[in-house]
Amino acid sequence: MGGSGSKSRGYWPFSGSGTAEDPVREGNEHSLARLRSFQNATPFVFTRRSSLYFDEDGDLAHEFYEETIVTKNGRKRAKLKRIQKNLIPQGIIKLDYPCIHVDFPVVLCEV
Repeated sequence: MGGSGSKSRGYWPFSGSGTAEDPVREGNEHSLARLRSFQNATPFVFTRRSSLYFDEDGDLAHEFYEETIVTKNGRKRAKLKRIQKNLIPQGIIKLDYPCIHVDFPVVLCEV
């Protein structure tokens, strides 16, 4: 279902599976370095990759179309052609308020 696959690697920083004394089951230096880098990690997400694009005119949208006139059997018809060239992705955008990461292993509910 579209998971990121982070749990398949065997270690997730919020799972509580390792501590500073007992880092990870593998026990190699790479796993220990990864654990030290995740000790100050947060379960919140502050930025995301945008799905919007800029066109040549500076307009911002998900998709761009151009109207073309097609002549078929002596009849003129208007047809929309999708533009896929010369588009620049918007890039990383900052969220208005932080969200919880999808792999955060806590169930949030209100009783």
